[in-house]
Amino acid sequence: MSNDISIAVGMFTVADQDAAVAFYTDTLGWEVRTDVSWGEGEGAGRWVEVAPRGSAARLALNPPMSGQPGGGSIGVETGDLSAERDRLAGLGIEISNEMPAGGPVPAMFSINDPDGNWIWVVATD
Repeated sequence: MSNDISIAVGMFTVADQDAAVAFYTDTLGWEVRTDVSWGEGEGAGRWVEVAPRGSAARLALNPPMSGQPGGGSIGVETGDLSAERDRLAGLGIEISNEMPAGGPVPAMFSINDPDGNWIWVVATD
């Protein structure tokens, strides 16, 4: 691989793209960056990307290629971990795996989307 690359798009498998878009936009407050279809008929596909406002990286929400949806994991960063935890808990989202900072590892916690994908919220400082 070239050294002139960056991580740009994470991918989660989801059971229902519309329901996933609603969770990420309506619940988490992210925005839709891309929502396009390609192909025709029953074999037509759809490419959907969401992201937190201002983020260069995006998250694609894809139907499962085989097996069940879920099981993926991403990390997002915030400058105020406590405030983000309180905001998400106030929305009724279950907070899991709270980890204090220790050595080189930053403080973090996790939430799950409705399909069981993990979103780790990581402190930047």
